[in-house]
Amino acid sequence: MNFDYAPAPESASIVDIRPSYGLFVDGEFTDPADGRSFKSVNPATEEVLAEVAEAGAEDVNRAVAAARAAYENVWGPMPGRERAKYLYRIARLIQERSRELAVLESIDNGKPIRESRDVDLPLVAAHFFYHAGWADKLSYAGYGPDPRPLGVAAQVIPWNFPLLMLAWKIAPALACGNTVVLKPAETTPLTALVFAEICRQADLPKGVVNIVTGAGETGRLLVEHDGVDKVAFTGSTEVGKQIARSVAGTRKKLTLELGGKAANVVFDDAPLDQAVEGVVNGIFFNQGHVCCAGSRLLVQESVAEELLDRLKTRMATLRVGDPLDKNTDVGAINSAAQLEKIRMLSEVGEREGAQRWSPPCELPDRGYWFAPTLFTGVAQSHRIAREEIFGPVLSVLTFRTPDEAVAKANNTPYGLSAGVWTEKGSRILWMAERLRAGVVWANTFNKFDPTSPFGGYKESGFGREGGRHGLEAYLDV
Repeated sequence: MNFDYAPAPESASIVDIRPSYGLFVDGEFTDPADGRSFKSVNPATEEVLAEVAEAGAEDVNRAVAAARAAYENVWGPMPGRERAKYLYRIARLIQERSRELAVLESIDNGKPIRESRDVDLPLVAAHFFYHAGWADKLSYAGYGPDPRPLGVAAQVIPWNFPLLMLAWKIAPALACGNTVVLKPAETTPLTALVFAEICRQADLPKGVVNIVTGAGETGRLLVEHDGVDKVAFTGSTEVGKQIARSVAGTRKKLTLELGGKAANVVFDDAPLDQAVEGVVNGIFFNQGHVCCAGSRLLVQESVAEELLDRLKTRMATLRVGDPLDKNTDVGAINSAAQLEKIRMLSEVGEREGAQRWSPPCELPDRGYWFAPTLFTGVAQSHRIAREEIFGPVLSVLTFRTPDEAVAKANNTPYGLSAGVWTEKGSRILWMAERLRAGVVWANTFNKFDPTSPFGGYKESGFGREGGRHGLEAYLDV
């Protein structure tokens, strides 16, 4: 029996989006030196939300100089227990303003309000709380009795989890005594700019956090700047390789969290309904805009047909539409360019011989939308099985033996995450030892926690974020 849900819209009126935003440098919002700007667009409606300043070379110089002065004079010498107070204050302000931030994230990014409200925002606050706890305990982190900060951190983040990626970068950097110049993605800068207001609200000393908005060129100016000691980047493998080349031969410390093509492996003894939920969460959460998305489903042959039937039934219940409706499961694709890439790779999948299926689903007339999609009959040579689509598209492959499952799962240039579904604890451990992935989830998927390190192997990058391990990236060890 299918029930129709009445619309349950969250109010957009609790967010006050300004017509234009400047750069946040040395504790103040300032205009860019050359006056250039770009537009941030609501991907669900294609409406322009705001004009945002585009930082050039002179602006990046100012931001790095402000971060350096704050590091040398205020933040670096400050005792850890004092730094912790600011981080706690930021965490509490994020909690107080979480409804406003969640709505703004959904408007600017396109993700469903249920996700930004129930997943992103609680984790953002948790990262600041967790790292506040480390600020005065760094000598117990396992990196020597007196670990030192690095200095100025240049941080470039993607558009899929704009505020959460900011928290992953800024919280550990500040806890370890570094100062920050952060560049948010050009399609989703608005929550980072509200975070700048939160820094002011928390009376964070000027220059400790600087936010420079712009596109790829702004990011390049920042990571190549001689005045930064550390570069942290989350984004595509292609850009990550460029950054690695530009940093090679310098004294800068580098961490990269790049793309993925995770395998979600379902054995014949798995609890199938639970596995179906995990598969859906693994690929359709956040419209598939997830580096660690379970975009390849490897299912044991003997249960493949039954699992696919249940999966299709479940996919037919997914609600695609207005990101601000609390009933929505799948929101808007983040940009026209990303939608084009998803469409192109899906067409390639069909041309190469895979069978495409989507549930019947009415897409809105305006905005960037793509129906949840799965492909069966996928071969390992197909581009949809090898390339990161970064959208709500699942490639289904089958296997017969555990050894074959491992071989297929590892047959990728990436190694960010994997999922294993089975009743047997011994098999989970056996698989986890053999899967070349930074995170292996067992009978669940996409579970994150600030205490747990996250990061990849191979072309998924190097270094870890979160947990005790993630502190190393921001300490001179």
